[in-house]
Amino acid sequence: MFIPNLLSTESGSESIVRARIVIVEDEPDLRDAVAEYLGAAGYDVATAETAAAARSLIETQAFHLAILDIAMPGEDGLSLGRWLRSRMPIGIIYATAAGTALDRIVGLELGADDYIVKPYELREVLARVRSVLRRVPQPTGLLDRKTRTDRRSVAFGPFQADLDGRLVTGANGTVIDMAKSEFDVLEVFLTRANRLLTRAAISEAIGFTEDPESSRAVDIRIMRLRKKIEADPANPKFLRTVRGEGYIFSLPTGDSN
Repeated sequence: MFIPNLLSTESGSESIVRARIVIVEDEPDLRDAVAEYLGAAGYDVATAETAAAARSLIETQAFHLAILDIAMPGEDGLSLGRWLRSRMPIGIIYATAAGTALDRIVGLELGADDYIVKPYELREVLARVRSVLRRVPQPTGLLDRKTRTDRRSVAFGPFQADLDGRLVTGANGTVIDMAKSEFDVLEVFLTRANRLLTRAAISEAIGFTEDPESSRAVDIRIMRLRKKIEADPANPKFLRTVRGEGYIFSLPTGDSN
C-alpha cells in the first residue's frame, strides 16, 4: 500500500499537483546531476540507487514519472518498471547503454513510454520528460469530486474503458493490465471511433513527432493492444488495419457514454 504524497499549489478553487519524478540510477554522479537539473526545471524529484531502495520510497510516495536505469546491480529497471505499473499509473523512461535501432524497438515492446541512450545530455532528458508528462494525466484534485455518471466511459465487446480513470475492465469486471502508452493509443481510437486514422494522426494525438521511428512505435503499441483486446489478434474485430492508409477502430454507434 502506498500513500500519495504529492506536493501541490492552489490556483483559484483548483488544486494543481506538481509533477513528481523518481530517478533510479546506480551511478551517483549521473543520478545527482539529473536530479539537480530536473529540480531546477521545476519538478519535485526523488532518487534511489537501487530497485530495492526505489520500492521502499514508492511505498510512501506517488509519482507521475520514473526514469529507470535498465542495467543495475540486483533487480533491473525492467522488472522495477513492471512493478511500478502495478502500483500506480505512471510514465516510464528507460535509460540504456544500447543504442541500435533494434534495441530501441525492443525497449518500446517492453512498455517504455520513451528511452534515453547513455551517454545523454541533460537537455535531452528534460525534453523527453516534458514529452512523456504531456501524455500522463495530471491530477487536479477535481476528479475525486466527480460522480460515476460524470465519467467518460466506452463499452466495446466485453470491455469497458473508463477514460477518466484510465482503466479497462473485461468480463466480470476483470482489470486488463495495460501500460500507459497502450492506453494512450486506445483512448485515441475510442474518442475517434469509426474514423480512419493515419499513423501521423495517431502520433500527433499521443505527442510523438511524425517520423519513421514514431510510425514503428505506433505499430508496436497497436500490436500490444490487440493482444489484450482482440480474441484473435491476427484477425482483429475492433482495431483493424486499412492497408496503406492507417487504422480504424470499429465501434457500434451508441456505445460511448
